[in-house]
Amino acid sequence: MPTTRKYVSPRREQAAAQTRAEILRSATRLFAERGYGRVTVADIAAGAGVSAKAVFASAGSKSDILNEIVDTAVRASGYERAIGAVLAERDPEAALGALARGTRAGNEGMFAVHEAIHKALPSHEDGEALWERATADYRTALRTAAHHLHTLAPAPRPEEETADLLWFWFGPGGWRTLVAENGWPWDRAEAFLLRTAIATLRTP
Repeated sequence: MPTTRKYVSPRREQAAAQTRAEILRSATRLFAERGYGRVTVADIAAGAGVSAKAVFASAGSKSDILNEIVDTAVRASGYERAIGAVLAERDPEAALGALARGTRAGNEGMFAVHEAIHKALPSHEDGEALWERATADYRTALRTAAHHLHTLAPAPRPEEETADLLWFWFGPGGWRTLVAENGWPWDRAEAFLLRTAIATLRTP
């Protein structure tokens, strides 16, 4: 006897996807503004214009939602494009300039998502693992940039130290310190981090 396939309405699927997107946007905004520990599923539901039951059905628990926010940040970070631009440069200063632009674009474009993750770390049940997952590809990209810089010109320090310094300047902490905590415009932060990187990497 042939099996009857369940019909799935494209319109219903689209509505479900839109609801899920609204839930994730609401959660991202609230986590970024208040911090993960101070936001409830009811708050997320109110921000998305749905019921708490719809939040659980569409996106899961608050922890599930944060995990999806992290995965979204990793997918949308643009690190592959940014590191491609760095590797295309044959001059160390130009490569650092590409790195400054690329990491600035990723941090600026995903600012609310990064704030949501950052503010979740103190109260999340497994904040350390969450942070490692959110930043693993970012760290790998900066290690790749450090290796590239060492192939372009003699360096006064070990490659591993250069990678650490690139993380210090161009990792999420450097951008957040200047922009979120001290109110610097992105242009000023980019110019300063680039100048500092060029000056320091030239010095033994």
